[in-house]
Amino acid sequence: MRITGFIGVILIVLGVAVLASNGISYTKERHSTDIGPVQVATVKKGFVSPTAGVVAIVAGIVLVVAGRRRSA
Repeated sequence: MRITGFIGVILIVLGVAVLASNGISYTKERHSTDIGPVQVATVKKGFVSPTAGVVAIVAGIVLVVAGRRRSA
């Protein structure tokens, strides 16, 4: 299996995981600073929608098929 097939399988697995959990939310710390004894931080909350999971699955299938055609 070529690298395109391997990446395709990874995309399929990640897409299924996103769909199974009905989307994934995450928090990303953006800035952090210390002002004396107080620490101030800003965070950004995000969400990976199930639509992104479907797109990842379709892209993974395309890569797997493309990898098999190239190998044959």
